Amino acid sequence: MKFINIIGTTGSGKTTFARQLAHQIKLEHIELDNLLWLDDWQESADEAFFCKLKSSMEAAATGWVIDNLYTRSIEMIWSQVDTVIWLDYSFSLNLYRLTKRTLSRALSQKPLWEDSNNRENWKLMLSRKSIFLWMLQKYPQNKQRYVVMMQDSKYQHIQFIRLTSPRQAQAFLKRLSDFN
Repeated sequence: MKFINIIGTTGSGKTTFARQLAHQIKLEHIELDNLLWLDDWQESADEAFFCKLKSSMEAAATGWVIDNLYTRSIEMIWSQVDTVIWLDYSFSLNLYRLTKRTLSRALSQKPLWEDSNNRENWKLMLSRKSIFLWMLQKYPQNKQRYVVMMQDSKYQHIQFIRLTSPRQAQAFLKRLSDFN
C-alpha cells in the first residue's frame, strides 16, 4: 500500500481518514478539494486541475494518500493507485456527519482549504448547490458506481477495501499501527 485513494460519499470522513492513514504509514496526503477549488467557489479548469494533481502525485513519488474522487480524475489516479479504500457508511451516519461538519464550519467561518478563500455559508447551504442536496442525489449513485468500478476488469490491479463503519475504519488503522 503506497498509492492509496480514499473514496466515499460526502460526509463519510474521507479527508480525516486519509490524513490519519497518511500520517500512520508516512505517506503524503493529497486533498483533491484543495486542488480543485479556487477562491469564491470557482472550480479549476480541467487542464489546471490535472496539472496540480500530476504535480502533487509526482512530488510524492514514494507514496501518497488521495482523498476523494472526481469523475474527471479517475483515470489519472486509478492508473497509479494500488489500493482504494471505500468508506461505505450508512446514509444516516453520512448525513449526521455532514450536518455537524457543515454547521460547525459555517459558524467558525474558517477557510475550508489551504489554497482558497472558500468558507461554508448559509446562503450556499440553502441553495440549489447545497452540499446536502448533493449528498441526497449522489449517495445512491455513488454506491452503485463504486460497486461497478470494483468489478471492472480494467481496475483488477487495484486492491479494494470496503469499510462499512467508523469502527471498522479505526480497527483498520489500528492493525496498520501494529505492523509499524
